[in-house]
Amino acid sequence: MNEEEKYIGQMLEDRYEILETIGEGGMAIVFRALDHRLNRYVAVKIMREEMAKDEEFRRRFCAESHAVAMLSNPNIVSVYDVSHSDEREFIVMELISGITLKQYMDKKGVLDWKEVVHFSKQITRALAHAHERGIIHRDIKPQNIMLLRDGTLKVADFGIAALENEVHENDGQTIGSIHYIAPEQARGMSPDARSDIYSLGVVMYEMLSGKLPYTGDTLAEIAVKHMNIRPEPLRETFPSIPPELERITFKAMDPDLEKRYQTASELLDDLDAFTRFAMKQELPSENEEAASVKPVLSYSELTKASYAIRRKKASRVSFLSGSFGLLLLTVFLFVFLWNFWVRDLFSPAERIDLPAFVGSRYEDVIRDADPIYNFIITDVYTNDYEPGIIISQKPDPGRSMSIENDGVSVEISVSRSMTSIEVPDVSNADYRDAIATLEKTGFTVEIEATTSDSVAHNHVISTSPSAGEMLTSGYPVHLYVSSGPQIVYVQMPNLIGLSEDAAISKLESNNLNFDHSEWVESPLDRGTVVGQNVQIGESVEEHSYITLQLSLGED
Repeated sequence: MNEEEKYIGQMLEDRYEILETIGEGGMAIVFRALDHRLNRYVAVKIMREEMAKDEEFRRRFCAESHAVAMLSNPNIVSVYDVSHSDEREFIVMELISGITLKQYMDKKGVLDWKEVVHFSKQITRALAHAHERGIIHRDIKPQNIMLLRDGTLKVADFGIAALENEVHENDGQTIGSIHYIAPEQARGMSPDARSDIYSLGVVMYEMLSGKLPYTGDTLAEIAVKHMNIRPEPLRETFPSIPPELERITFKAMDPDLEKRYQTASELLDDLDAFTRFAMKQELPSENEEAASVKPVLSYSELTKASYAIRRKKASRVSFLSGSFGLLLLTVFLFVFLWNFWVRDLFSPAERIDLPAFVGSRYEDVIRDADPIYNFIITDVYTNDYEPGIIISQKPDPGRSMSIENDGVSVEISVSRSMTSIEVPDVSNADYRDAIATLEKTGFTVEIEATTSDSVAHNHVISTSPSAGEMLTSGYPVHLYVSSGPQIVYVQMPNLIGLSEDAAISKLESNNLNFDHSEWVESPLDRGTVVGQNVQIGESVEEHSYITLQLSLGED
Protein backbone atom coordinates (compact mmCIF):
# COMPACT_ATOMS: atom_id res chain seq x y z
CA MET A 1 0.00 0.00 0.00
CA ASN A 2 1.48 3.36 -1.02
CA GLU A 3 1.49 6.43 1.20
CA GLU A 4 -1.57 7.99 -0.48
CA GLU A 5 -3.75 4.91 -0.06
CA LYS A 6 -2.95 4.31 3.60
CA TYR A 7 -4.61 7.56 4.68
CA ILE A 8 -7.92 6.98 2.82
CA GLY A 9 -10.66 6.27 5.34
CA GLN A 10 -8.59 7.35 8.35
CA MET A 11 -10.00 9.73 10.97
CA LEU A 12 -7.36 12.29 12.00
CA GLU A 13 -7.65 13.62 15.55
CA ASP A 14 -11.10 12.02 15.77
CA ARG A 15 -12.39 14.80 13.53
CA TYR A 16 -11.13 14.81 9.91
CA GLU A 17 -12.20 11.82 7.79
CA ILE A 18 -9.85 11.42 4.79
CA LEU A 19 -11.92 10.72 1.66
CA GLU A 20 -9.73 10.95 -1.46
CA THR A 21 -6.47 12.30 -2.88
CA ILE A 22 -6.81 15.61 -4.74
CA GLY A 23 -3.17 16.66 -5.16
CA GLU A 24 0.44 15.58 -4.69
CA GLY A 25 3.78 17.32 -4.33
CA GLY A 26 7.32 16.54 -3.34
CA MET A 27 6.66 17.74 0.20
CA ALA A 28 3.07 16.74 0.95
CA ILE A 29 -0.09 15.01 -0.24
CA VAL A 30 -3.41 16.88 -0.31
CA PHE A 31 -6.66 15.05 0.49
CA ARG A 32 -10.32 15.95 0.44
CA ALA A 33 -11.70 15.32 3.91
CA LEU A 34 -14.89 15.75 5.93
CA ASP A 35 -14.73 17.80 9.11
CA HIS A 36 -17.24 15.94 11.29
CA ARG A 37 -17.26 18.61 13.97
CA LEU A 38 -18.40 21.42 11.63
CA ASN A 39 -19.95 19.14 8.97
CA ARG A 40 -18.03 20.67 6.05
CA TYR A 41 -15.55 19.47 3.43
CA VAL A 42 -11.96 20.63 3.80
CA ALA A 43 -8.55 20.09 2.22
CA VAL A 44 -5.96 18.35 4.39
CA LYS A 45 -2.26 18.64 3.45
CA ILE A 46 -0.19 15.88 5.10
CA MET A 47 3.61 16.04 5.02
CA ARG A 48 5.24 13.06 3.35
CA GLU A 49 6.90 10.58 5.72
CA GLU A 50 10.41 11.07 4.31
CA MET A 51 10.10 14.85 4.80
CA ALA A 52 8.79 14.42 8.35
CA LYS A 53 12.11 12.77 9.28
CA ASP A 54 13.92 16.09 8.69
CA GLU A 55 13.57 17.98 11.99
CA GLU A 56 14.58 21.35 10.49
CA PHE A 57 12.06 20.99 7.69
CA ARG A 58 9.34 20.02 10.15
CA ARG A 59 10.16 23.02 12.31
CA ARG A 60 9.89 25.41 9.35
CA PHE A 61 6.69 23.76 8.06
CA CYS A 62 5.12 24.12 11.52
CA ALA A 63 6.21 27.76 11.92
CA GLU A 64 4.97 28.76 8.46
CA SER A 65 1.65 26.95 8.96
CA HIS A 66 0.92 28.66 12.28
CA ALA A 67 1.78 32.07 10.79
CA VAL A 68 -0.46 31.58 7.75
CA ALA A 69 -3.33 30.39 9.99
CA MET A 70 -3.46 33.95 11.35
CA LEU A 71 -4.36 35.35 7.92
CA SER A 72 -8.00 36.15 7.18
CA ASN A 73 -8.73 37.67 3.78
CA PRO A 74 -11.28 36.88 1.04
CA ASN A 75 -8.46 36.44 -1.49
CA ILE A 76 -6.36 34.02 0.56
CA VAL A 77 -7.09 30.30 0.94
CA SER A 78 -7.93 30.01 4.63
CA VAL A 79 -6.01 27.72 6.97
CA TYR A 80 -8.43 26.32 9.56
CA ASP A 81 -6.22 24.08 11.65
CA VAL A 82 -2.58 22.99 12.13
CA SER A 83 -1.48 19.73 13.74
CA HIS A 84 1.98 18.44 14.53
CA SER A 85 2.89 15.32 16.46
CA ASP A 86 5.40 12.47 16.41
CA GLU A 87 3.16 10.62 13.96
CA ARG A 88 2.47 13.25 11.29
CA GLU A 89 2.36 16.94 10.35
CA PHE A 90 -0.70 18.32 8.58
CA ILE A 91 -2.67 21.48 7.96
CA VAL A 92 -6.40 21.83 7.30
CA MET A 93 -7.38 24.36 4.65
CA GLU A 94 -10.40 25.75 2.86
CA LEU A 95 -11.50 23.39 0.07
CA ILE A 96 -11.61 25.35 -3.19
CA SER A 97 -13.97 24.38 -6.00
CA GLY A 98 -12.34 25.84 -9.08
CA ILE A 99 -9.27 25.83 -11.31
CA THR A 100 -5.86 27.43 -11.08
CA LEU A 101 -5.22 30.75 -12.76
CA LYS A 102 -2.64 28.90 -14.89
CA GLN A 103 -5.31 26.53 -16.22
CA TYR A 104 -7.57 29.50 -16.98
CA MET A 105 -4.76 31.33 -18.82
CA ASP A 106 -3.89 28.23 -20.82
CA LYS A 107 -7.52 27.97 -21.89
CA LYS A 108 -8.10 31.65 -22.79
CA GLY A 109 -4.63 32.77 -23.90
CA VAL A 110 -4.39 36.58 -23.84
CA LEU A 111 -6.79 38.03 -21.24
CA ASP A 112 -8.73 41.26 -21.70
CA TRP A 113 -6.98 44.09 -19.84
CA LYS A 114 -10.08 44.76 -17.71
CA GLU A 115 -10.03 41.14 -16.52
CA VAL A 116 -6.30 41.48 -15.81
CA VAL A 117 -6.95 44.51 -13.59
CA HIS A 118 -9.78 42.66 -11.82
CA PHE A 119 -7.53 39.68 -11.09
CA SER A 120 -4.45 41.76 -10.21
CA LYS A 121 -6.32 43.81 -7.62
CA GLN A 122 -7.48 40.66 -5.85
CA ILE A 123 -3.96 39.19 -5.74
CA THR A 124 -2.59 42.54 -4.54
CA ARG A 125 -5.17 42.66 -1.72
CA ALA A 126 -4.03 39.22 -0.61
CA LEU A 127 -0.37 40.28 -0.66
CA ALA A 128 -1.07 43.53 1.20
CA HIS A 129 -2.93 41.65 3.94
CA ALA A 130 -0.13 39.10 4.37
CA HIS A 131 2.74 41.59 4.11
CA GLU A 132 1.20 43.81 6.79
CA ARG A 133 1.43 40.77 9.09
CA GLY A 134 5.03 40.01 8.15
CA ILE A 135 4.28 37.00 5.92
CA ILE A 136 5.94 36.71 2.49
CA HIS A 137 4.60 34.22 -0.04
CA ARG A 138 7.94 33.74 -1.86
CA ASP A 139 6.39 31.82 -4.77
CA ILE A 140 3.66 33.86 -6.47
CA LYS A 141 2.77 32.23 -9.80
CA PRO A 142 -0.49 31.30 -11.61
CA GLN A 143 -0.21 27.70 -10.39
CA ASN A 144 -0.58 28.89 -6.77
CA ILE A 145 -3.65 31.05 -7.43
CA MET A 146 -7.13 29.51 -7.50
CA LEU A 147 -10.00 30.87 -9.59
CA LEU A 148 -13.56 30.29 -8.37
CA ARG A 149 -16.59 30.19 -10.66
CA ASP A 150 -17.77 33.64 -9.56
CA GLY A 151 -14.46 35.24 -10.61
CA THR A 152 -12.92 35.34 -7.14
CA LEU A 153 -9.19 34.65 -6.90
CA LYS A 154 -7.63 33.03 -3.84
CA VAL A 155 -3.88 32.85 -3.29
CA ALA A 156 -2.82 29.50 -1.85
CA ASP A 157 0.13 28.25 0.21
CA PHE A 158 1.43 31.48 1.74
CA GLY A 159 4.93 30.76 3.02
CA ILE A 160 4.55 27.05 2.27
CA ALA A 161 4.84 26.94 -1.54
CA ALA A 162 8.50 27.96 -1.33
CA LEU A 163 9.20 24.97 0.92
CA GLU A 164 7.58 22.73 -1.70
CA ASN A 165 9.92 24.13 -4.33
CA GLU A 166 12.96 23.44 -2.15
CA VAL A 167 12.00 19.76 -2.30
CA HIS A 168 11.77 19.90 -6.11
CA GLU A 169 15.12 21.65 -6.34
CA ASN A 170 16.77 19.09 -4.08
CA ASP A 171 15.38 16.33 -6.29
CA GLY A 172 16.88 18.03 -9.36
CA GLN A 173 13.47 18.62 -10.95
CA THR A 174 12.67 21.63 -13.13
CA ILE A 175 10.30 24.04 -11.41
CA GLY A 176 7.98 26.61 -12.95
CA SER A 177 8.83 29.22 -10.33
CA ILE A 178 12.05 30.29 -12.07
CA HIS A 179 9.88 32.12 -14.62
CA TYR A 180 8.47 34.33 -11.85
CA ILE A 181 11.52 34.65 -9.58
CA ALA A 182 12.62 38.14 -8.52
CA PRO A 183 16.20 39.18 -9.53
CA GLU A 184 17.28 39.47 -5.90
CA GLN A 185 16.10 35.88 -5.27
CA ALA A 186 18.02 34.74 -8.36
CA ARG A 187 21.13 36.36 -6.83
CA GLY A 188 20.64 34.35 -3.62
CA MET A 189 19.36 37.25 -1.50
CA SER A 190 16.55 36.77 1.02
CA PRO A 191 13.16 37.69 -0.48
CA ASP A 192 10.94 40.39 1.01
CA ALA A 193 7.56 41.90 0.18
CA ARG A 194 8.97 43.51 -2.97
CA SER A 195 9.92 40.05 -4.27
CA ASP A 196 6.24 39.02 -4.19
CA ILE A 197 5.36 42.24 -6.04
CA TYR A 198 7.91 41.41 -8.77
CA SER A 199 6.41 37.94 -9.23
CA LEU A 200 2.93 39.48 -9.46
CA GLY A 201 4.23 41.87 -12.13
CA VAL A 202 5.40 38.85 -14.17
CA VAL A 203 1.96 37.25 -13.76
CA MET A 204 0.32 40.50 -14.96
CA TYR A 205 2.66 40.57 -17.99
CA GLU A 206 1.75 36.96 -18.80
CA MET A 207 -1.99 37.62 -18.49
CA LEU A 208 -1.75 40.67 -20.81
CA SER A 209 0.47 39.07 -23.45
CA GLY A 210 -0.29 35.36 -23.19
CA LYS A 211 3.42 34.58 -22.80
CA LEU A 212 6.19 34.72 -20.21
CA PRO A 213 8.55 37.70 -20.33
CA TYR A 214 11.64 35.49 -20.10
CA THR A 215 12.23 31.99 -21.46
CA GLY A 216 15.33 29.89 -22.02
CA ASP A 217 16.73 26.40 -22.35
CA THR A 218 18.09 26.27 -18.79
CA LEU A 219 17.08 27.61 -15.39
CA ALA A 220 20.33 29.60 -15.21
CA GLU A 221 19.63 31.28 -18.56
CA ILE A 222 16.17 32.39 -17.41
CA ALA A 223 17.53 33.64 -14.07
CA VAL A 224 20.18 35.73 -15.85
CA LYS A 225 17.51 37.32 -18.05
CA HIS A 226 15.50 38.30 -14.95
CA MET A 227 18.59 40.09 -13.63
CA ASN A 228 19.85 41.79 -16.80
CA ILE A 229 17.22 42.09 -19.55
CA ARG A 230 14.11 44.23 -19.88
CA PRO A 231 11.03 42.43 -21.28
CA GLU A 232 9.50 43.35 -24.63
CA PRO A 233 7.07 46.32 -24.42
CA LEU A 234 3.48 45.12 -24.28
CA ARG A 235 1.87 47.83 -26.40
CA GLU A 236 4.06 47.12 -29.43
CA THR A 237 2.18 43.84 -29.86
CA PHE A 238 -1.06 44.75 -28.05
CA PRO A 239 -1.77 48.47 -28.68
CA SER A 240 -5.19 48.16 -26.99
CA ILE A 241 -3.50 47.84 -23.59
CA PRO A 242 -3.78 51.23 -21.81
CA PRO A 243 -0.36 52.92 -21.41
CA GLU A 244 -0.92 53.41 -17.66
CA LEU A 245 -1.58 49.70 -17.14
CA GLU A 246 1.65 48.88 -19.01
CA ARG A 247 3.51 51.37 -16.77
CA ILE A 248 2.07 49.77 -13.62
CA THR A 249 3.02 46.28 -14.83
CA PHE A 250 6.60 47.27 -15.66
CA LYS A 251 7.03 49.15 -12.38
CA ALA A 252 5.86 46.08 -10.45
CA MET A 253 8.49 43.92 -12.21
CA ASP A 254 11.29 46.48 -12.23
CA PRO A 255 14.58 44.60 -11.52
CA ASP A 256 15.78 47.59 -9.47
CA LEU A 257 14.42 47.12 -5.93
CA GLU A 258 14.29 50.86 -5.29
CA LYS A 259 12.33 51.63 -8.47
CA ARG A 260 9.83 48.83 -7.87
CA TYR A 261 6.64 49.30 -5.83
CA GLN A 262 7.78 49.23 -2.22
CA THR A 263 4.49 47.86 -0.83
CA ALA A 264 1.49 45.99 -2.18
CA SER A 265 -0.73 48.80 -0.86
CA GLU A 266 1.16 51.25 -3.10
CA LEU A 267 0.52 48.99 -6.10
CA LEU A 268 -3.15 48.64 -5.14
CA ASP A 269 -3.50 52.45 -4.93
CA ASP A 270 -2.21 52.78 -8.52
CA LEU A 271 -4.54 50.01 -9.76
CA ASP A 272 -7.52 51.69 -8.03
CA ALA A 273 -6.57 55.09 -9.46
CA PHE A 274 -6.22 53.56 -12.93
CA THR A 275 -9.64 51.89 -12.58
CA ARG A 276 -11.28 55.21 -11.68
CA PHE A 277 -9.54 56.91 -14.61
CA ALA A 278 -10.54 54.16 -17.05
CA MET A 279 -14.19 54.41 -15.93
CA LYS A 280 -14.16 58.18 -16.53
CA GLN A 281 -12.66 57.69 -19.98
CA GLU A 282 -15.55 55.42 -20.95
CA LEU A 283 -18.16 58.07 -20.04
CA PRO A 284 -19.40 60.33 -22.91
CA SER A 285 -17.75 63.73 -22.87
CA GLU A 286 -19.98 66.76 -22.28
CA ASN A 287 -20.14 69.26 -25.15
CA GLU A 288 -18.57 66.62 -27.40
CA GLU A 289 -20.80 67.58 -30.30
CA ALA A 290 -20.29 71.31 -29.77
CA ALA A 291 -16.52 70.85 -29.74
CA SER A 292 -16.63 68.93 -33.01
CA VAL A 293 -18.53 71.60 -35.00
CA LYS A 294 -16.70 74.81 -34.01
CA PRO A 295 -16.48 77.00 -37.17
CA VAL A 296 -12.96 78.04 -38.25
CA LEU A 297 -12.55 80.87 -40.77
CA SER A 298 -9.28 81.35 -42.61
CA TYR A 299 -7.76 84.79 -43.29
CA SER A 300 -8.45 84.39 -46.98
CA GLU A 301 -12.19 84.43 -46.26
CA LEU A 302 -12.03 87.91 -44.71
CA THR A 303 -11.47 91.25 -46.36
CA LYS A 304 -8.62 93.38 -45.05
CA ALA A 305 -11.11 95.89 -43.62
CA SER A 306 -13.18 93.29 -41.80
CA TYR A 307 -10.02 91.66 -40.56
CA ALA A 308 -8.83 94.95 -39.05
CA ILE A 309 -12.22 95.54 -37.38
CA ARG A 310 -12.25 92.04 -35.94
CA ARG A 311 -8.71 92.37 -34.70
CA LYS A 312 -9.55 95.66 -32.96
CA LYS A 313 -12.62 94.12 -31.32
CA ALA A 314 -10.62 91.09 -30.25
CA SER A 315 -7.95 93.31 -28.67
CA ARG A 316 -10.61 95.25 -26.75
CA VAL A 317 -12.29 92.08 -25.54
CA SER A 318 -8.93 90.60 -24.52
CA PHE A 319 -8.06 93.76 -22.56
CA LEU A 320 -11.40 93.83 -20.73
CA SER A 321 -11.29 90.09 -20.04
CA GLY A 322 -7.77 90.37 -18.72
CA SER A 323 -8.64 93.31 -16.46
CA PHE A 324 -11.70 91.54 -15.08
CA GLY A 325 -9.70 88.37 -14.47
CA LEU A 326 -7.00 90.33 -12.64
CA LEU A 327 -9.64 91.99 -10.44
CA LEU A 328 -11.15 88.59 -9.55
CA LEU A 329 -7.70 87.20 -8.74
CA THR A 330 -6.96 90.16 -6.45
CA VAL A 331 -10.26 89.76 -4.57
CA PHE A 332 -9.74 85.99 -4.22
CA LEU A 333 -6.17 86.47 -2.97
CA PHE A 334 -7.29 89.04 -0.37
CA VAL A 335 -10.09 86.77 0.93
CA PHE A 336 -7.72 83.79 1.09
CA LEU A 337 -5.03 85.70 2.99
CA TRP A 338 -7.58 87.22 5.39
CA ASN A 339 -9.21 83.88 6.25
CA PHE A 340 -6.06 81.84 6.60
CA TRP A 341 -3.43 84.29 7.87
CA VAL A 342 -4.17 88.00 8.28
CA ARG A 343 -7.28 87.59 10.46
CA ASP A 344 -5.35 85.49 12.97
CA LEU A 345 -2.84 88.35 13.41
CA PHE A 346 -5.59 90.66 14.68
CA SER A 347 -7.81 88.17 16.51
CA PRO A 348 -5.91 85.62 18.63
CA ALA A 349 -7.60 82.22 18.53
CA GLU A 350 -8.93 80.64 21.71
CA ARG A 351 -6.82 77.62 22.70
CA ILE A 352 -7.24 74.60 24.94
CA ASP A 353 -4.91 71.91 26.32
CA LEU A 354 -6.04 68.52 25.06
CA PRO A 355 -6.93 66.14 27.95
CA ALA A 356 -5.92 62.46 28.09
CA PHE A 357 -8.69 60.15 26.89
CA VAL A 358 -6.53 56.98 26.77
CA GLY A 359 -7.56 54.44 29.38
CA SER A 360 -11.08 55.83 29.78
CA ARG A 361 -14.23 54.06 28.71
CA TYR A 362 -15.49 55.28 25.35
CA GLU A 363 -19.10 55.59 26.52
CA ASP A 364 -18.07 57.75 29.51
CA VAL A 365 -15.96 60.07 27.35
CA ILE A 366 -18.71 60.57 24.78
CA ARG A 367 -21.23 61.29 27.55
CA ASP A 368 -19.11 63.64 29.70
CA ALA A 369 -16.69 65.35 27.26
CA ASP A 370 -17.01 69.01 26.31
CA PRO A 371 -19.17 69.47 23.18
CA ILE A 372 -16.29 71.25 21.41
CA TYR A 373 -14.62 67.87 20.77
CA ASN A 374 -15.36 66.09 17.49
CA PHE A 375 -14.36 62.46 17.94
CA ILE A 376 -13.24 60.40 14.95
CA ILE A 377 -13.55 56.78 16.08
CA THR A 378 -11.64 53.72 14.89
CA ASP A 379 -12.55 50.27 16.24
CA VAL A 380 -9.55 48.05 17.04
CA TYR A 381 -10.35 44.36 17.56
CA THR A 382 -8.02 42.97 20.20
CA ASN A 383 -8.06 40.87 23.35
CA ASP A 384 -5.20 42.86 24.92
CA TYR A 385 -7.59 45.43 26.39
CA GLU A 386 -11.02 45.38 27.97
CA PRO A 387 -13.71 46.05 25.35
CA GLY A 388 -14.77 49.70 25.08
CA ILE A 389 -11.49 51.19 26.37
CA ILE A 390 -9.80 54.03 24.45
CA ILE A 391 -6.29 52.73 23.66
CA SER A 392 -4.84 55.64 21.66
CA GLN A 393 -5.57 59.22 20.60
CA LYS A 394 -4.33 61.79 18.11
CA PRO A 395 -3.21 64.53 18.83
CA ASP A 396 -1.39 63.44 21.98
CA PRO A 397 -2.63 64.50 25.46
CA GLY A 398 -1.43 67.90 26.71
CA ARG A 399 -1.07 69.42 23.26
CA SER A 400 -2.31 73.02 22.96
CA MET A 401 -5.05 73.16 20.33
CA SER A 402 -6.79 76.19 18.80
CA ILE A 403 -10.57 76.03 18.88
CA GLU A 404 -11.86 76.35 15.32
CA ASN A 405 -15.42 77.17 14.31
CA ASP A 406 -16.22 73.47 14.00
CA GLY A 407 -14.52 72.56 17.29
CA VAL A 408 -11.47 70.37 17.99
CA SER A 409 -11.10 67.09 16.07
CA VAL A 410 -9.63 64.14 18.00
CA GLU A 411 -8.97 60.66 16.58
CA ILE A 412 -9.48 57.88 19.13
CA SER A 413 -9.04 54.10 18.85
CA VAL A 414 -11.49 51.98 20.86
CA SER A 415 -10.83 48.33 21.74
CA ARG A 416 -13.42 45.79 20.66
CA SER A 417 -13.60 42.14 21.69
CA MET A 418 -12.23 39.59 19.24
CA THR A 419 -14.95 36.95 19.18
CA SER A 420 -15.67 34.33 16.53
CA ILE A 421 -19.04 34.89 14.88
CA GLU A 422 -20.84 32.81 12.29
CA VAL A 423 -21.08 34.56 8.92
CA PRO A 424 -24.80 35.03 8.18
CA ASP A 425 -26.36 33.81 4.94
CA VAL A 426 -27.12 36.88 2.80
CA SER A 427 -27.13 35.18 -0.60
CA ASN A 428 -29.74 36.56 -3.04
CA ALA A 429 -30.42 39.48 -0.67
CA ASP A 430 -30.28 43.09 -1.88
CA TYR A 431 -26.68 44.19 -1.29
CA ARG A 432 -27.79 47.16 0.87
CA ASP A 433 -29.71 44.84 3.19
CA ALA A 434 -26.75 42.44 3.19
CA ILE A 435 -24.35 45.21 4.24
CA ALA A 436 -26.66 46.21 7.09
CA THR A 437 -26.94 42.58 8.27
CA LEU A 438 -23.18 41.94 8.16
CA GLU A 439 -22.28 45.21 9.91
CA LYS A 440 -24.92 44.60 12.57
CA THR A 441 -23.41 41.14 13.14
CA GLY A 442 -20.01 42.74 13.74
CA PHE A 443 -18.12 42.51 10.43
CA THR A 444 -16.78 45.09 8.04
CA VAL A 445 -17.79 44.71 4.39
CA GLU A 446 -15.87 44.84 1.11
CA ILE A 447 -17.97 44.88 -2.07
CA GLU A 448 -17.08 43.64 -5.53
CA ALA A 449 -19.40 43.57 -8.53
CA THR A 450 -19.35 40.61 -10.91
CA THR A 451 -21.58 39.29 -13.67
CA SER A 452 -24.10 36.53 -13.00
CA ASP A 453 -26.63 34.72 -15.15
CA SER A 454 -28.63 33.42 -12.19
CA VAL A 455 -28.64 36.20 -9.58
CA ALA A 456 -30.61 39.43 -10.08
CA HIS A 457 -28.87 42.78 -10.49
CA ASN A 458 -27.72 44.37 -7.18
CA HIS A 459 -28.29 41.13 -5.28
CA VAL A 460 -25.68 39.06 -3.47
CA ILE A 461 -24.09 36.14 -5.33
CA SER A 462 -21.92 34.89 -2.46
CA THR A 463 -19.70 35.91 0.41
CA SER A 464 -16.15 35.05 1.37
CA PRO A 465 -15.88 33.51 3.90
CA SER A 466 -19.02 31.56 3.06
CA ALA A 467 -22.20 31.58 5.12
CA GLY A 468 -21.90 29.45 8.24
CA GLU A 469 -18.13 29.80 8.57
CA MET A 470 -16.70 31.29 11.77
CA LEU A 471 -14.87 34.62 11.46
CA THR A 472 -13.39 36.99 14.02
CA SER A 473 -15.55 40.07 14.63
CA GLY A 474 -14.29 43.19 12.92
CA TYR A 475 -12.73 41.30 10.03
CA PRO A 476 -13.95 41.99 6.48
CA VAL A 477 -16.50 39.85 4.69
CA HIS A 478 -16.12 40.08 0.91
CA LEU A 479 -19.51 40.59 -0.72
CA TYR A 480 -19.87 39.58 -4.37
CA VAL A 481 -22.77 41.51 -5.90
CA SER A 482 -24.40 40.71 -9.24
CA SER A 483 -24.07 43.31 -11.99
CA GLY A 484 -26.43 41.24 -14.17
CA PRO A 485 -25.68 38.64 -16.83
CA GLN A 486 -22.62 38.99 -19.02
CA ILE A 487 -23.64 39.63 -22.62
CA VAL A 488 -21.77 37.31 -24.97
CA TYR A 489 -21.88 37.68 -28.76
CA VAL A 490 -21.39 34.92 -31.33
CA GLN A 491 -21.06 35.00 -35.10
CA MET A 492 -24.11 33.97 -37.06
CA PRO A 493 -23.32 30.69 -38.90
CA ASN A 494 -24.25 29.95 -42.51
CA LEU A 495 -27.37 27.76 -42.54
CA ILE A 496 -28.20 28.05 -46.27
CA GLY A 497 -28.55 24.68 -48.00
CA LEU A 498 -29.07 22.68 -44.81
CA SER A 499 -32.17 20.77 -43.82
CA GLU A 500 -34.28 22.23 -41.02
CA ASP A 501 -33.03 19.65 -38.49
CA ALA A 502 -29.38 20.21 -39.47
CA ALA A 503 -29.84 23.98 -39.23
CA ILE A 504 -31.39 23.72 -35.77
CA SER A 505 -28.52 21.48 -34.64
CA LYS A 506 -25.97 24.00 -35.95
CA LEU A 507 -27.77 26.85 -34.15
CA GLU A 508 -27.66 24.95 -30.85
CA SER A 509 -23.94 24.18 -31.28
CA ASN A 510 -23.36 27.94 -31.61
CA ASN A 511 -25.45 28.73 -28.49
CA LEU A 512 -28.35 30.12 -30.51
CA ASN A 513 -32.04 29.19 -30.31
CA PHE A 514 -34.46 28.18 -33.06
CA ASP A 515 -37.62 30.32 -33.19
CA HIS A 516 -39.70 29.09 -36.14
CA SER A 517 -39.57 28.42 -39.89
CA GLU A 518 -41.37 30.23 -42.73
CA TRP A 519 -42.10 28.58 -46.08
CA VAL A 520 -41.13 30.53 -49.22
CA GLU A 521 -41.14 29.82 -52.93
CA SER A 522 -37.80 28.50 -54.18
CA PRO A 523 -36.59 26.06 -56.86
CA LEU A 524 -34.40 24.28 -54.27
CA ASP A 525 -35.48 20.95 -52.78
CA ARG A 526 -38.43 21.19 -50.45
CA GLY A 527 -37.42 21.75 -46.80
CA THR A 528 -34.00 23.22 -47.66
CA VAL A 529 -33.00 26.38 -45.75
CA VAL A 530 -32.90 29.27 -48.24
CA GLY A 531 -32.87 32.22 -45.83
CA GLN A 532 -32.25 33.34 -42.22
CA ASN A 533 -33.31 36.52 -40.42
CA VAL A 534 -29.72 37.31 -39.30
CA GLN A 535 -27.03 37.73 -41.96
CA ILE A 536 -24.13 35.28 -42.13
CA GLY A 537 -21.15 36.39 -40.02
CA GLU A 538 -23.09 39.09 -38.17
CA SER A 539 -22.49 39.37 -34.40
CA VAL A 540 -25.58 38.32 -32.49
CA GLU A 541 -26.25 38.04 -28.78
CA GLU A 542 -25.86 34.52 -27.43
CA HIS A 543 -29.13 32.55 -27.04
CA SER A 544 -30.96 34.82 -29.51
CA TYR A 545 -33.93 33.27 -31.39
CA ILE A 546 -33.40 32.74 -35.12
CA THR A 547 -36.08 32.42 -37.84
CA LEU A 548 -35.45 30.20 -40.87
CA GLN A 549 -36.91 30.31 -44.38
CA LEU A 550 -37.56 26.91 -45.96
CA SER A 551 -38.02 26.15 -49.66
CA LEU A 552 -41.46 25.00 -50.90
CA GLY A 553 -39.73 23.22 -53.82
CA GLU A 554 -40.53 23.31 -57.54
CA ASP A 555 -43.96 21.65 -57.09
